[in-house]
Amino acid sequence: MSLTKPTSTEYLNWVKELKSKIQASQIKAAIRVNRELLELYWELGKSISEKINSTNWGNSIVETLAKDLQKELPNQKGFSRSNLFSMKKWYEFYSSAKIPQQKVQQLVGQIPWGHHVMIVSKANSIHEALFYCQKTIENNWSRSVLTHQIELGYYNRKGKSINNFLETLPDSHSELAIEILKDNYKL
Repeated sequence: MSLTKPTSTEYLNWVKELKSKIQASQIKAAIRVNRELLELYWELGKSISEKINSTNWGNSIVETLAKDLQKELPNQKGFSRSNLFSMKKWYEFYSSAKIPQQKVQQLVGQIPWGHHVMIVSKANSIHEALFYCQKTIENNWSRSVLTHQIELGYYNRKGKSINNFLETLPDSHSELAIEILKDNYKL
């Protein structure tokens, strides 16, 4: 039985296919890691919030906790005083909503932690925060683009343009025209 050498085109296509599978797997793994990290941050924020509310330790316990966690887990990052306060704020922000927890968890699990810190620190309402989460997912916004959109007040601007699309265009076209004006990236 003789071995045949693959043609260079056949081989290159195979390598591209394998590369694509590897990259897809890496993306899935990163998404799972992000989701797990966010679940951990949610639990830490919840625990900190509940402990502060049920004891007389006050907010100063967060600084002590940060130092102790850094001492216990010296090679771990993400447990600074400011990040622990962000976890607490994030948990309290979303848990105070009258929105089903499952919907919140579904949206927030899809974007990175830094985006959440930005959204919670700048959003004026749960609906605005969820809007920015959704738009970040839809448009794959980086944190800098998200920050820019928040600072420009995209949530308050969306769909505010005066138009007569509903009266002058067929239904399918009028909805599309209105949607295009809502999102300046589509222009």
